[in-house]
Amino acid sequence: MNEVITSPIARGAPSFVFFRNHYSTNANVVSLFNKYVDKTNVWSWNSVIAELARGGDSVEALRAFASMRKASLKPNRSTFPCAIKSCSALLDLFSGKQAHQQALKFGYERDLFVSSALIDMYWKCGDLGDARKVFDVIPQKNVVSWTSMIAGYVQKDEGCEALSLFKKFLVEERECAGDAEAFVDSVAMTSVLSACSHASNELTTKGVHGFVVKRGFYGVVGVRNALMDAYAKCGKLAASRKVFDEMTERDDFSWNSIIAVYAQNGDATEALQLFANMIKDGDSGYNAVTLSAALLACACSGALRVGKCIHDQVMKMDLEDNVIVATSIIDMYCKCGRVEMAWRAFDRMREKNVRTWTAMIAGYGMHGCAREALEVFYEMIRTGVRPNYVTFVSVLAACSHAGLVDEAWHWFTSMLHEYNIEPGIEHYGCIVDLLGRSGHVSKAYELIKGMKVKPDFVIWGSLLGACRTHNNVELAELSARKLFELDPDNCGYYVLLCNIYADAGRWKDVERMRTIMNSRGLVKTPGYSLVELKGRVHMFLVGDKGHPQHERIYEYLEKIYVKLKQAGYLPNITSVVHDVEHEEKEIALQVHSEKLAIAFGIMNSTPGTVIHVIKNLRVCTDCHTVIKLISKIFTREIVVRDAKRFHHFRNGLCSCGDYW
Repeated sequence: MNEVITSPIARGAPSFVFFRNHYSTNANVVSLFNKYVDKTNVWSWNSVIAELARGGDSVEALRAFASMRKASLKPNRSTFPCAIKSCSALLDLFSGKQAHQQALKFGYERDLFVSSALIDMYWKCGDLGDARKVFDVIPQKNVVSWTSMIAGYVQKDEGCEALSLFKKFLVEERECAGDAEAFVDSVAMTSVLSACSHASNELTTKGVHGFVVKRGFYGVVGVRNALMDAYAKCGKLAASRKVFDEMTERDDFSWNSIIAVYAQNGDATEALQLFANMIKDGDSGYNAVTLSAALLACACSGALRVGKCIHDQVMKMDLEDNVIVATSIIDMYCKCGRVEMAWRAFDRMREKNVRTWTAMIAGYGMHGCAREALEVFYEMIRTGVRPNYVTFVSVLAACSHAGLVDEAWHWFTSMLHEYNIEPGIEHYGCIVDLLGRSGHVSKAYELIKGMKVKPDFVIWGSLLGACRTHNNVELAELSARKLFELDPDNCGYYVLLCNIYADAGRWKDVERMRTIMNSRGLVKTPGYSLVELKGRVHMFLVGDKGHPQHERIYEYLEKIYVKLKQAGYLPNITSVVHDVEHEEKEIALQVHSEKLAIAFGIMNSTPGTVIHVIKNLRVCTDCHTVIKLISKIFTREIVVRDAKRFHHFRNGLCSCGDYW
């Protein structure tokens, strides 16, 4: 009936309470209420309030509570919990405080049911401090009140505080050994394991795992799901998978969690295999969350064909208007090199949130389409969607990929002055990267020295990369020293400094760095490339001879090199750090993983087919030159996603304009 509810409580009472205005959408409630309910009986009112609250009509539940008070009926301990839960559902702190005041007035401030509802209401409305105050004055707490308070800390990302409270719960449990109401139950353990997920502490998670087994909760599906997530957040994939494999009963959440765990940790092959197993299992039905996790796996591995199949399933299930799924589709197409398909999916969406806009901006940015990314950003602002922290990271990254210094500076300063967003480490990283790659290495260093936040390894890593591009050995050594302090076990920084020394012909320094790496047991991250063919993803390492077709690939690669040299190709041996003869360096260059992947792709696909390659490291200068020539000689479009961005090679040119 869309009428405004402004319900006074108890005329003639010492104080008047007005609940915040809400709009009701149920036109039949008033007529049914007037016809069937005894308005003089508090239990009748309680039944109505409870039924409305359970049915999700929180507005009418509060209206009934207010009308009951207006009729001068005295509420009892069964009245308040449902009224307070309605305030929680509406995230209405004002009305919640008024209900709290009424509970105090009628002497229910220490009632366990009322107090637990108040704790839940306060933290859901964002007031964790008042939730704790209510909790602390409860004389004898039960498992519901403990669980409510622990859940509040978890939801506010205070996992350590939640775990500290759980320890106190166990102490009180021992003291109240005869009171079954004070014993830990499976619901409490689910919240505690969620706290472990937020705290990301392996030892704590193992300890709680032991407690779960000891208390007999290991067979509860919800508890195992939470345990699986807790191990995953600690980076313990094997332990998480073991929990999953030991489950005799699984629900949708179990499957969704394990698929997401593998997808988020970069093991796309296993994630997609689990998705296939879930479909075969038949007991659990996949949903929007499942499809989003599977799409993430496709995005990580570049499995475009599988991604398209999942997109088809999304359309069959009529989920294209689901913002989370649609955003995952956009991200998948962008990361599989098909930004035009991402745009079509984006353009069809009837409802877009800030994450959707940001995904499209980031997609254009990683493909080097900075102008298109900025146009999407401007349209986002015009439609009234307010950009957030991540949006500005995407905007600045897009500017960085295209060398748009002026535009980047404008939005870097505007994000604080116009949108009240303090620049963070990621924003500074984009600007440092942009300045460094555009040749302003010293200016980038000055910006780092003036940062409001402490520079991290990303910042110094960007500067080190710029130093290699512009041959600044002095600043490179300074950056490397910082990186060795911040991230001493990362072999990549030592390798990059080796490359810089090699470019400068300082082979003694190259050897010195190698000696340091060997003494510390550091091993270079192996470069690999992925290429999809007929729905299957093939992996190649440097000099790989493990592929079933490796002999044919090397023969075909030799034929490619003949044509390259006929086209005037000269190897760029600066990409090889070894202090060896020129010919040996040429041979080392020929077997880089992306070259093997491209040779395999061309020889196994029909002419004109686009070759999609994903590389885990930055593509080297020589490979970049070779791929440009291959695209022209073989009339092929080749899309390469490296650790930095996308490269679209067509007719001997790259979309990056040789700026990467």
